[in-house]
Amino acid sequence: MTGFHLTISLMTPGHFRQAWRLPHVDPLAYLDIDHFQRLARIAEAATIDAVFLGDGPALRGEIAEAPGTGLDPAVLLGTLAAVTENLGIVATASTTYNSPYNLARRFQALDHVTKGRAAVNIVTTGTPAAAANFGLPAHPDKESRYRRASEFLEVATRLWDSWQPDWLIADKQSGRYADTAKIASIDHVGEFFSVAGPLPVAPGPQGRPVIVQAGGSEGGLRLAGQYADVVFTVAQTKDKATAFRDEIRRRATADGRHPDDVKVSLGVVVLVGATADEAARRADELYATLPIDRLTNELVANLGLPPGSFGPDDPISIHDLPDAIPGTAFSTGFSVSTRALIAQSPRTPRQLVQSGAGGSGHRLVVGSPEQVADDLQSWFEAGTADGFTIMPADTSVDFENFATLVVPILQERGLFHRTYPARTLRERFGLPFPQSPAPHAPCSPAGTRIGRSTVAIGPSAGRSASRR
Repeated sequence: MTGFHLTISLMTPGHFRQAWRLPHVDPLAYLDIDHFQRLARIAEAATIDAVFLGDGPALRGEIAEAPGTGLDPAVLLGTLAAVTENLGIVATASTTYNSPYNLARRFQALDHVTKGRAAVNIVTTGTPAAAANFGLPAHPDKESRYRRASEFLEVATRLWDSWQPDWLIADKQSGRYADTAKIASIDHVGEFFSVAGPLPVAPGPQGRPVIVQAGGSEGGLRLAGQYADVVFTVAQTKDKATAFRDEIRRRATADGRHPDDVKVSLGVVVLVGATADEAARRADELYATLPIDRLTNELVANLGLPPGSFGPDDPISIHDLPDAIPGTAFSTGFSVSTRALIAQSPRTPRQLVQSGAGGSGHRLVVGSPEQVADDLQSWFEAGTADGFTIMPADTSVDFENFATLVVPILQERGLFHRTYPARTLRERFGLPFPQSPAPHAPCSPAGTRIGRSTVAIGPSAGRSASRR
């Protein structure tokens, strides 16, 4: 039986954001490098493919109730890569509040220093507060953010491909180090970016970092079909998850890619107890930490319902919902998955908040190690995903419980590897290496430019840049 990949989230104190209120939890763990290094070593001992950390470039109002996203993912995960040998790292970065050149260079460097274990999780940022941190008068609308993201990834991938594999000469006799005809500018001028290129560093062991992307809107689906290697998604029902995976594969095919060139990673919040009774008791403890009135109000608004129209224990039926998914801060994927649950049978806001792990919208699995393993196996065999992003409910407990109690069961069933099957993250996910880029305008050693042209040396001088 072919197995699946596993990524595990480092979100602290957990995907129940108020888990810090529990007696055993350190409220400052999300800033503690020793805490994260311990988790990384646990993950590597379990042969977890990669650890993941979400992020947002603004402090949100929830800090009044719970820790924020904390340390910069690239800094934190780079540090964790230094204390592990095989564990992949998936760091979140915003295309709305980064430049493609800086991001491409940063993650190319991470791919080198991790020896092929780096991935970037591309997001467009849904938090309006971020705009004020970057000198913008307002947060761009969703359609503009996805147009920018598409151009951003076009530029980044062309920069990653700006060195051809056979660039190195290293002739000590002649003193010639590199073939500059194999190091090309990209000469990009678009709606959002003007980037000359190339990068100052050659491709890393993976050719380019793995690109992870999330988003269920039309813009997100287009982006996934064009550029994503791995798509992170949310679903509360098998039918919705399977339909989403089928759609992603169709989009990839329509963009000239093989459907197996993009993998779907389904987010699942797990709460693991040694027994089912222990897991149920811990679930009740986490439910009690939730600010249910605020979360009810947010859920009602995100479903497009009038403020105050439903209390925590008032059932919401599919007939109560507007026909169209509202354009709110709630992501499209979360809205679709929540509506799918309500379509099955009426649910109260309290039930929806609890089953969605405190309002995140991701499916919550509560149980013994065998029950959690059974659940993942059932969803995988139903064709819902190529793997899972495990999101611990209470990171201080569920991260280690999953790694040490659930993973061995999955390994025994042949669903997950016992040893790392390959060195690079790209190979472990079963992803192809990028094809060698077509030759284009070579760059001079100093990158000298006249207008939009490159003053080139070598036999390819004068060739015009080709767009990817």
